[in-house]
Amino acid sequence: MQSRAGWYKKPKGKPLDEPLKARMREIAATRVRFGFWRIYILIRREGWIVNHKRIYRLYKAEGLNLRTKKPRRRKSAANRMDRIVLTAPNQSWSMDFVSDALFDGKKIRSLTVVDNFTRECLAIEVAQSLTSDDVVRVLTRITCERNQTPLRIQADNGPEFVSLVLDKWAYENNVTLDFSRPGKPTDNPFIESFNGSFRDECLNTNWFMSLEDARKKVEIWRQDYNHFRPHSSLADTAPFMFAKQFYESQPCRIF
Repeated sequence: MQSRAGWYKKPKGKPLDEPLKARMREIAATRVRFGFWRIYILIRREGWIVNHKRIYRLYKAEGLNLRTKKPRRRKSAANRMDRIVLTAPNQSWSMDFVSDALFDGKKIRSLTVVDNFTRECLAIEVAQSLTSDDVVRVLTRITCERNQTPLRIQADNGPEFVSLVLDKWAYENNVTLDFSRPGKPTDNPFIESFNGSFRDECLNTNWFMSLEDARKKVEIWRQDYNHFRPHSSLADTAPFMFAKQFYESQPCRIF
């Protein structure tokens, strides 16, 4: 009596599968927090003519879907305040602080600033301590580089953001400071999302030997985030490319 399994022919992998698997493993090893879809986008960018179903099959076959995943939030925690619809860059920025440490345990802080429309990271200022004067200095530098101030800046109620120094700068530059409600981080979802990626893909994957080393590695990651990393809310384009396409599509408009 012949077994039932003998009637079925085991499918053989296609010749292209092995090089694809090798490239997927390389991407997954260097970008440990990238999932299937971002790996697929990068594979297509490199010129591989494959569809997402094939990449997903190989992704599972290599066990890449078994890497560490974060638990999903409860649906009840997704309630947020209504926000105005953004239609152009510099309408609204967000800023916040992220804490970390050097290899020897010395604390460092990072001030992150993001354009909420283009999702570009405008600056990440790294130091052992940051004051309201440092916040104003960073915002002044960004506005000089972009030759424009934002209409509004979203931030939490930290002492560096509710200071008289920042309030004076905002008044002189006609910028509205939009503070989150106490205990409501979802009032500022753009910076919360960015800070999660920043911690996940940069702070948690790098070993900082000194403050200068931290600044260099953080800036390398920021450039990669702006110019290369696919962003799901921007149709899988990088923030810088999205901003460039936006400006090119409306050359006569003044922002």
